[in-house]
Amino acid sequence: MIKWEIRVLLTHYLEQGLSKAGIARQLGITRRTIARWIAEGQLERDIDTGQVRQPVRQKRPAKLEPFKPIIAARLESYPELSAVRLFDEVRAAGYTGGLTQLKLHVMQVRPKAAPEPLVRFETEPGHQAQVDFAEFTFPWGKRYALLVVLGFSRLLWVRFYPKQDMQTLISGLEEAFAFFGGVPREILFDQMASVITRDLRDQGGTLVENAEFLRFAAHWGFRVRACRPYRAKTKGKVERPIRYLRGSFVYGRDFVGDDDLNAQTHIWLSGKANVRRHRTTKEKPLERFAREEQATLLPLAARPYQSPILRVLPAAPPVVPLPRVQVERRPLKTYAAIAAGAL
Repeated sequence: MIKWEIRVLLTHYLEQGLSKAGIARQLGITRRTIARWIAEGQLERDIDTGQVRQPVRQKRPAKLEPFKPIIAARLESYPELSAVRLFDEVRAAGYTGGLTQLKLHVMQVRPKAAPEPLVRFETEPGHQAQVDFAEFTFPWGKRYALLVVLGFSRLLWVRFYPKQDMQTLISGLEEAFAFFGGVPREILFDQMASVITRDLRDQGGTLVENAEFLRFAAHWGFRVRACRPYRAKTKGKVERPIRYLRGSFVYGRDFVGDDDLNAQTHIWLSGKANVRRHRTTKEKPLERFAREEQATLLPLAARPYQSPILRVLPAAPPVVPLPRVQVERRPLKTYAAIAAGAL
């Protein structure tokens, strides 16, 4: 802390407009010392307490302050009014500030609409399955995962194929039906799969109309639906499993060819995907399927579909169908008695 006499003289010389070099010569100190005392607030320190007295500075009101009520009123009537429109309006009312200041204020005060809850469209047991392809790249090339998920139970079937074509779709669906032990009454395709069923070309370049796929559907007894227009609440039952397949199964895992890839997929389906508690239904897909959906599926066809146009894919390994689980049904009063300790 500097001495009182030196501080008085220093303050006096500064008020007189004397340069720091001149003051330094008068007081016998260096200019750096004078600059440091000023920066530390030594000249503002209280003589008795030694505390630095911070000068009281009057806060200047922002240029936008008088116009904030106008902005609030306009946003209350028109919540989506742009900041540029508001800028023009307050400029006409006398605002002289910049657009950036106004934009920051509008971001803070604009009414935020509550997000509309996404209600997932649910279907009855056995009514619908959703189908989609997902593309993956492995060291030995691109592979396409065909996913089929039952809309009610969320039971999932997946297999990887080297091509994404009509033959793959028909072969994969037949394998999925065998896995489920039955056929859903309706199959919903997204834009990608619906293109396959709409514009098909065989190896000779001949156009194959979607009547071929309709014959396949008639053979198995299901109806075909394309998801148009796209709606997340109806289509998300298969899109979520695609993200789940990427993150929970493929990412960070090693495979040694197609056979190993599909073998690990089968293990993942039975040991993880279909026995974990589903986030939407709060139930395990396999248990929900066995309890409420398995018995509602249409029966399997007596034989696979024989296409008069498409070549038959090599036979896939035999599919082990899901076991039919007999679920004991009891009245609610029985469970109430168990909970009360009566039984």
